[in-house]
Amino acid sequence: MNSPLEILKKYWGYSNFRSIQEVIINTVLEKKNTVVLLPTGGGKSICYQIPAILSEGVCIVISPLIALINDQVNSIEKKGIKAIALTSQLSQNDVITAFDNLMYGNYKFLYLSPEKFQSKLIQEKIKQLNVSIIAIDEAHCISEWGHDFRPSYLKLKELKSLQPKATVITLTATATSRVLKDIQTNLEIENAIVFKQSFKRTNLSYHVIHTEDIYGRLKQIATKINEPLIIYTNNRKQTKEVSQFLNRNNFKSSFYHGGLSVSEKNSAFENWINEATPIMVATNAFGMGIDKENVRAVIHINIPNSIENFIQEAGRAGRDQKTAYSITLTNEALLSNSISKFAINTPTIDKVKNVYHHLNQYFNVSLGEIPTEIFNFSLQEFCDTYQLNVLATYTIIKILEREGIVSLDENFSKKSTVKFLINNNQLFNFLEKNTKQNNLINLILRSYGGIFEHYTVINETFLSKKLTISKKEIIQQLQFLNNDGIIAYNCENTGSKLTFLIAREDVFTINKIKKNIEQQNSRKTNKLTAVIHYLKNNTLCRNIQLLNYFNEDLNNPCGTCDVCIRKQKNKHSNTSLFLVILELLKNNSLTSREITSQLQYSEEEILNSLKILLEKNKITLTSQNKFKLN
Repeated sequence: MNSPLEILKKYWGYSNFRSIQEVIINTVLEKKNTVVLLPTGGGKSICYQIPAILSEGVCIVISPLIALINDQVNSIEKKGIKAIALTSQLSQNDVITAFDNLMYGNYKFLYLSPEKFQSKLIQEKIKQLNVSIIAIDEAHCISEWGHDFRPSYLKLKELKSLQPKATVITLTATATSRVLKDIQTNLEIENAIVFKQSFKRTNLSYHVIHTEDIYGRLKQIATKINEPLIIYTNNRKQTKEVSQFLNRNNFKSSFYHGGLSVSEKNSAFENWINEATPIMVATNAFGMGIDKENVRAVIHINIPNSIENFIQEAGRAGRDQKTAYSITLTNEALLSNSISKFAINTPTIDKVKNVYHHLNQYFNVSLGEIPTEIFNFSLQEFCDTYQLNVLATYTIIKILEREGIVSLDENFSKKSTVKFLINNNQLFNFLEKNTKQNNLINLILRSYGGIFEHYTVINETFLSKKLTISKKEIIQQLQFLNNDGIIAYNCENTGSKLTFLIAREDVFTINKIKKNIEQQNSRKTNKLTAVIHYLKNNTLCRNIQLLNYFNEDLNNPCGTCDVCIRKQKNKHSNTSLFLVILELLKNNSLTSREITSQLQYSEEEILNSLKILLEKNKITLTSQNKFKLN
């Protein structure tokens, strides 16, 4: 096996590259440094995975999100390829063992975050490895002008000094020309070959619909398309509300957000991918590893934070190259609320100082101290303690993480374990006096072996189903047995883990990053302004607007977006729409929503035409707010 095509067939199960992928793979195999900009769905991962499999040594992959790292590792391990992820859950001994495996165990990939790379131990161990390729994913994070700037990315240039012979490939799905230049400069990549694919998607039709009836329009769109959809909202609560609304109206949908448990996320994803529930309502937490080809439309019902985020999310539609739609439903109230929420949640220096002070207070960190402990962390409990806004506080903690002050592992997961602390005779005596726990203890003894000798992983949900009582009651009984010294019970922990990375210096700590915070706030304001301008501009082709943002020129309008379609219709006289409405009202009185649902015109056009017809006394409005012929 000695060709990229053979690797593609064996591990990925298909035999066709996109032309640009094949060129990039061959360039990396020729040991030339590359900067890759491929839009969402462009197949960036195989551009370094295939060369890594064909090369001697290990491929180091830098990725900013633990969830994304875990997704990548799971995906590649399913193909029978060995990979290791270095996360905050690993102890120092685990890290040493991991590097032993990388050196002697035929492992091909090492995944880690840019923050994890800052460990001196890890840097020393990387220096000892035989590294073939260094792949830096989401490389736009290295630029202050990128939509998710992380200062920790700036330190990744040290990778090249640790492994000067390794080939460097950087990858991003969203970057302006300025960001691409920053990637090369900040990483000190010399003579890099830049691969940049246009953001133009000829099969993706962009539509912005201004409507006061968001839910009604969702229902219309879902009815008309009747194929897999993704509906994005910025609000966790709304994901559930929209999903319930759709299900009540005979659609099948799931919802997904960052606050769900791992099992809930997996269930929602599987139901969507298998089309048991072909509509997914989600926050932007639903994005990693999403590669479903037949998504027919991506619908936004809240305002994305940036054009970059919008392009990434919209790009999940139509990966089968068939006609697909990006639809944004909005109105003046939503636009105004987005601006207000942005202002409220924008972290001022004083707010950042306040949260940092409370974090140290919450975990009893002394002035000048760097705690070695990794703390269990519940954001909700922390905010309740100090009466803080949850979303604003989360944003600030992510800033502190971005600036290398703390580390927040949001994907920590620890299973429940039990070990019996008494012998059989003592347990028998206990059961005679405490009959309430008989059923649970007997079930545990039947279900799990070796529970007297060592800690054993148990599943409270399984026990609750077997005994037909609630999981909460199972936990209460286990805690009772634990408190009585019968068992040692460690309850599962699926919360977050927080680590302090630098010594506590209070105000001085935040003052050092003050300029970075203010600059980032300014850039985020500009990005939101660009989104709102895009949504309000109904005179310039949507594709031209989006491509201009990424410094691309489109000579001719796309002809498929709502602006282009409206212009085509406006070439004809409005008389045709007047006649269609009058014909529709010949035998029925209808509301504006009922008229809109039956016509292929925009809501704005129909409402304007109804207004003119009312003024001309051709129609009238009934007491039930229905239009009828005069």
